Amino acid sequence: MKTRHRIPTFALALVLASAALVGCGGQTTESTTASVTGTAGQQLNLTSKQDRIVPKRNEAAAALLPQAIRDRGTLRVGHGSGAGNAPFYFPATDDERVFIGDESDIAYLIAGSLGLRLEESNTSWEGLFLGIDSGQFDLGVSNITVTEARKEKYDFATYRKDDLAVEVQADSPLTFTGPDSFSGKTVAVGSGTNQERILQRYDADLRAAGKPAIVIKNYQDNTGTYAALASGQIDAYFGPNPIAAFHVAQTKGTPQATKIVGTVSGAGASLQGLIGATTKKDSGIIRAVQAAIESTIRSGDYGKVLHRWGLDAEAVATSEINPPGLPKNDK
Repeated sequence: MKTRHRIPTFALALVLASAALVGCGGQTTESTTASVTGTAGQQLNLTSKQDRIVPKRNEAAAALLPQAIRDRGTLRVGHGSGAGNAPFYFPATDDERVFIGDESDIAYLIAGSLGLRLEESNTSWEGLFLGIDSGQFDLGVSNITVTEARKEKYDFATYRKDDLAVEVQADSPLTFTGPDSFSGKTVAVGSGTNQERILQRYDADLRAAGKPAIVIKNYQDNTGTYAALASGQIDAYFGPNPIAAFHVAQTKGTPQATKIVGTVSGAGASLQGLIGATTKKDSGIIRAVQAAIESTIRSGDYGKVLHRWGLDAEAVATSEINPPGLPKNDK
């Protein structure tokens, strides 16, 4: 299955880099980069030799595809991970030309179930949606949260729960019990993300209550975020739970060790957030994608993919098309 990467990785802005430093020289070793012990104790393979799970074609799901895609024989999937965003989509430790991750594995599941050859492309977060809009990508698989605003332009087939984590240095006294925990703190969050919107709402509510505001920081990538966290420039990182859990596993036993002190739903206080494979509105393929995901849930292949990345807790029992998402007025 073909893979194309639109952003060069020579700069190694790989999320792994912040945790693979050994001493002051910044050198990596095979033992620190070939695998990571996940939060459940399993070894997460970070090399290019992935032995991916590719299911057999599901005839019922494939029959739902538009004829044009059947004739083409490929599924063009976009990832918005930039230079790398572990565990979602990032360069393998032994070959930076090969991107791996749980979102890539999900894309393989969908393409295989539909009997299509996978063509993966990597771009920026903003570029991902531009690619879906223009028809460059049939599908976005990139930890995209279902929101009511996005549902106006896109269709979703869900495949994972969306939880956000508060990650701090291992020796930090900060705890998280709700928005008040961030009062007067400096918190990093991804620009243009749902978690940024939630954090901005927290900040607005704190200000309205006359409490110290949140100092919100944005960094270009997670390498910058984690460097700021390690140096004490920020108090916490507020981001997707899989990223935080992966980073905690990476840094365990190092001077950069971190911990998770709380989680919240990515859809706000009253709704469980969901991550969905994303297509342009009314493109005609979302039913096929949903059927493909459903078939892999039933076969057990879906569970195997989540387990190999330590994401068992974020599994969904069924794939839904356009379920309720983060409300426009969510607090």
